[in-house]
Amino acid sequence: MARAAKRQNLIELSEYISQSKQFSDDVMPYVMDMLSKNLFRSLPPPMFADFDPDEDEPCTDPSWPHVQLVYDFLHKFVLSVDVKAIKKYLDKKFLLNLIDLFNSEDVHERDYLKMILHRIYGRCMPARTFIRQTINNVLFEVIYNCRIHHGISELLEILGSIINGFALPLKKEHVLFLQQVLIPLHKTPTLPQFHQQLTYCVTQFIQKDSALAAFVLHGILKYWPATSCQKEVLFLQELEEVLQFTERSQIEKIV
Repeated sequence: MARAAKRQNLIELSEYISQSKQFSDDVMPYVMDMLSKNLFRSLPPPMFADFDPDEDEPCTDPSWPHVQLVYDFLHKFVLSVDVKAIKKYLDKKFLLNLIDLFNSEDVHERDYLKMILHRIYGRCMPARTFIRQTINNVLFEVIYNCRIHHGISELLEILGSIINGFALPLKKEHVLFLQQVLIPLHKTPTLPQFHQQLTYCVTQFIQKDSALAAFVLHGILKYWPATSCQKEVLFLQELEEVLQFTERSQIEKIV
């Protein structure tokens, strides 16, 4: 009975924010408290020690039917409310907890997170640098601490859209991101799970600035897999795509 009432309340909240597009300042602390208590939770333990998306069935969080309603509300909240409210209430702590949830094994949850975080990035310019830095920290954990993370492909999809919107000439911090994060990601054991999204990010950089092709080609050769046929095929596919956007002078530089 209580669960049904809570479900109905969440549906009504989503309908309200879609129509009114705002909450009063008196109500906002309660809204944020509701979101935090329902979303920011301990994720279920992994079902597989070495999950393979090509062989294992995707995991679904038992609490997902309820959590989905909360995500529906948050998505409409981000789309509807004034940008000032997003800046004020979706602070760094909230964003940090939101990005932590990308490690969920539930692909439905990761899809919602990808959609919502992308909307926040698009609507709230002051949060953009922090969002990129936080994603970078997640990727550093995967690269240098060999951390297993389930949401790398979704995070890279967000980054791919962000890179696509970079203005020219590229800022130094963006070039460093390619050199220090994207290229070293090639050496991770879980590369097959997100290689397609990684390749897209890398080729976006080369299309922005063809001079970066030398760094990319050097990195691919540096991390070339010597003992994995599966990864070697992926590297060959990426090499083919990279070469399509690479000027002859850059290729000669590597040779």
